Formats: sequence, C-alpha cells, structure tokens
Amino acid sequence: MSYGLLRPLLFTLDPERAHTLSIAALETLGRMPQSMACLTKHYSVTDPRLAQDFWGLHFPNPVGLAAGYDKDARAASALPALGFGFIEIGTVTPRPQPGNPRPRVFRYPAQRAVINRMGFPGEGAAAVARRLAALPSHPVPIGINLGKNKDTPLEQAQDDYVAALELLFHYGDYLCINVSSPNTPGLRLLQGEEALRGLLRAVTAANQRLALQHQRLPLPLLLKIAPDLDNDDLDAIGGLALGTEPLVDGFIATNTTIERPASQPGLSESGGLSGAPLLEQSNAVIAQLYRATQGQVPIIGVGGILSAADAYAKIQAGASLLQVYSGLIFRGPELVREILEALPELWLKDGYPDLAHARGSAA
Repeated sequence: MSYGLLRPLLFTLDPERAHTLSIAALETLGRMPQSMACLTKHYSVTDPRLAQDFWGLHFPNPVGLAAGYDKDARAASALPALGFGFIEIGTVTPRPQPGNPRPRVFRYPAQRAVINRMGFPGEGAAAVARRLAALPSHPVPIGINLGKNKDTPLEQAQDDYVAALELLFHYGDYLCINVSSPNTPGLRLLQGEEALRGLLRAVTAANQRLALQHQRLPLPLLLKIAPDLDNDDLDAIGGLALGTEPLVDGFIATNTTIERPASQPGLSESGGLSGAPLLEQSNAVIAQLYRATQGQVPIIGVGGILSAADAYAKIQAGASLLQVYSGLIFRGPELVREILEALPELWLKDGYPDLAHARGSAA
C-alpha cells in the first residue's frame, strides 16, 4: 500500500500513536528477511554518483534519517531498507525518562509543519546499546544523538553526555551532541561559547580515552545546533571545528525552531517547529556556517525538506549530507527515493559534475 493511501488513516490518529505504530511495524518487518528484501527493492536507489565519504565513513547516498524518529533503536534493522544512506538514533539520554506530558506532538497539514515538545523520552543508553549490539547487519552508517536527562543540573550536563558515550561507544559510527532541543529546560544555554567548549572538551577527552583503551579510532563527533542563533554565534560555533585541535568534526544544522513565522499565525502550540516553515531559516544557518568554516567542515543539513528541490537547496547552501524526518510524516518514505532519483539531474542541470561541486554554490 502506498503512503498516499495510508496517510489519511494515520492522520485520524494522535500523532504520537501513529508514530508508535510505525515503529512497531518496522520493528516487525526487520525480523522478516523477505519483507526486508521487498522494501529494499522498492525504495533503494543504487547510483554511484550519490555515494559520499566523510569522517572515514562511506555513505551510499547523502539522505539520512534524522534523530527523533527511532529514539530507542527499535527499528534500526529495518530503516536502511527504506533507502536511507545513514540513520541517526536518539536522542538518547544516559538514564530512562518519560519526557514531557502528553499531548506533545501536533501536526499542521495545511502548513506541512509539526510542533513537538517531547523532551527526550526514551529507555536510556543501556537499552539502546543492547539493541544496537544485537543488530544482524549494519549496511549504512549509524549515528547516535546524545542528550542530557531533564533532572540533571546544567552544570553537570557534561557528566550525562560522557556517561551515554561510555555506554554507546562501540555501537555507533558517529556521535552527535544535541544541545539545541528547545524542549529540555536550559539545554540551549549549553550553546554559549564557554559552556560549549567545556562540554566538548569533556566529551572529546572521553572519546579519546575510550579509543585508546579499545585500540581504535575515536568516533567522529558532530554538534547539532539550533536555527535561532545569530551570525556571531554561528561564527563562534564554526570556530570549534577549525584550528590545530578542533573540538568537533562536523555539524548538524538545524534542530527545530522556537520562532513562529508571522505569515502563519495558526502554529500556536509551544515547542519546536519543524517542517516546511523551517526550510529557509535552516538554509540560512547552513550557509552562514559554511562561510564561517570556509567550506572545510562537513555539515549535515536538516529542516524543512519535503521535495528534491528542497534537498538540493540545502546542498547549495553548503550541506554535505542531508537528513529528513518531518517530511516523512507528510510524504512518506517515497520522499527519500524521489530525492535520490532527482538530485543528479538537478546538479547536472546547473552545470555541476557532482554533488561536491554543487555544495555551497549559493552560500
């Protein structure tokens, strides 16, 4: 059944209930090899022009699944069959927590937007580690998005990130430090330069210690940032990836926004706004970050991608890789295939031989 036929039924359900059912369905399909083969045949796009290599990792294509969908790695075995070039699990906190009171997710179909105030609900890092350790295969890179527990004082936040890292070090291909969710009180204060440097130094030290202990390379460390930062903040954050001792290896831009577009007054619930209204704001942040780092640091672009044209605009702004989530709610997994089939045509139409030459062309 196509998503276009299924969507009206899903939209009669509470958004979080629909999400839970989709995770359960994928978790079941992940244990059925024939079903997985059918999904892979239908959704996957094999085109060597799409392959990308960053941080010593091979991405079969540049379109990944953003954190927030599979918080507890329940569907991790099935998700690559939907065509993703990588998946990001989480946000994962060191200890289990329920998140914020329900209802906490709201769809706005007319605006193709979502507002959430989830607050990092999840089973905790140990449960996620067990599931990732049990994965039967690992066909695409897996990122793990880390956050702090709500009841952890801000001045002890680095202890939470280090604790989660220690539990998950063996099971991810890269780590993302999430200090940009608007739904954990005070979390965005960690984006301040002094606090952020202290946090990243602690995580980097733990990453290097674990790598030495287990005789392997440290995990690539990415930082997920908010779209509500000004250019001075972005320039300072970009500097974290430069110099002789960089504290991060790349960025994920952006998280959800707390701003509301004046042209769309109906988006009234509190929380982080994602979907189509975030596209231009996110692209502006990507472009500024690309300029701040002279295009030397990979950026994963996320926010408002609902078409191949949206995805290409992110690349032109400076993104090396892409992530989708809210777009899947409105378009389904067909969105991934549509983007992958169209991207080479878009960059060739503009006269670029490959994605790398198109990257940053509008920054």
